[in-house]
Amino acid sequence: MIDGECEPGFERMRDAFEANFRTRGELGAAVCVYQDGRKVVDLWGGMADPVTQTPWRHDTIVGMMSVGKGMAALCVLMLADRGQLDLDQPVASYWPEFAQAGKAEITVRTLLQSKAALLYADAAPDGSGYDWDTMIHAFEVQAPVWEPGTRGAYHTMSAGFLLGELVRRVDGRRLETFFDEEVAGPLGADYRFGLRNADFPRLARISAPHDQGLVEQMTTPGTDLHRAWRIRPRPADLRENPSNDPDYLKARFPSSNGQGNARAVARVFAVLAESGELDGVRLVSRELIDQARTPSWEDVCPMTGQFTRYGAGFVLPDPENLPWPGRALGHPGLGGALGIADPDARLAFAYSPNHLGHGAGISDRCMALIDALWSERH
Repeated sequence: MIDGECEPGFERMRDAFEANFRTRGELGAAVCVYQDGRKVVDLWGGMADPVTQTPWRHDTIVGMMSVGKGMAALCVLMLADRGQLDLDQPVASYWPEFAQAGKAEITVRTLLQSKAALLYADAAPDGSGYDWDTMIHAFEVQAPVWEPGTRGAYHTMSAGFLLGELVRRVDGRRLETFFDEEVAGPLGADYRFGLRNADFPRLARISAPHDQGLVEQMTTPGTDLHRAWRIRPRPADLRENPSNDPDYLKARFPSSNGQGNARAVARVFAVLAESGELDGVRLVSRELIDQARTPSWEDVCPMTGQFTRYGAGFVLPDPENLPWPGRALGHPGLGGALGIADPDARLAFAYSPNHLGHGAGISDRCMALIDALWSERH
């Protein structure tokens, strides 16, 4: 059963969304599109929780994994737009303790570009990832893996902590508070970092394939991803997917535990598609948006093994993992969630599933929706 709205001219997207459930193994999901500042597609369907047989409803939210990294980057760009920080100043000028272990010259821009070479928090004990102060101290004493600025790598675990602490040092508010008060609240976007108890009844349950390769690497000692992710506590119920663990969902873990839905994420990205302002809410300048979608590196990422194109705080399209025409900026989440904005086309798209695909890039289900969207535009 598919619910929601789809304006004339976008019927192929509804067809593709329905086909995802029939032929591509979709469990529950939502998809939303903004065009020229207007919401033109807002669809949802399937099961939010197959255990309880709870259907996906209008207000269902779900973990969107690394989509949260893009939200954190937006907060940093907003502070730059307001003149509260300079992208080309050292991070240590705002966060003095960061200068330790050879990091004194790392600029905010280098951090946003995922070229800071801070992939690990080796001083943090195993399972300490929900203790913000412990994690921040570990990053303060962490040495870069290679010379910062010389090479890019997707900061899978660390980006949320590093960008979040920078926001706190500059603004005084925690990242989740800044985002609530400056982004989600003004836009009316149902997305947040760290759930409240009242949010759980409408939360979709994450389902993952048994061969989710990156997840296996994260839990296998000796791999780079395990070195990064060993700080994440194990859930009390070891049979449960860690992304459904209540402690994780409530924690301050902005690299991966932002919760929302396609409608909320598409609305945030629609601001970027509309040169920084939507419905009277201004977040950031078009100049900074253009800087964020300017390529800073493209290569096979040494952490994920996948080809990656990166801007400043956002992933950029590439033919292999994110085939999107034009100069867009966005952020995928592990298993297939996606938020993306195309300022030239004035188009924003978001997809939020609860059944994960097989890798860090978008799934065949998300790709089918993107294909349908672009086929209707040409």
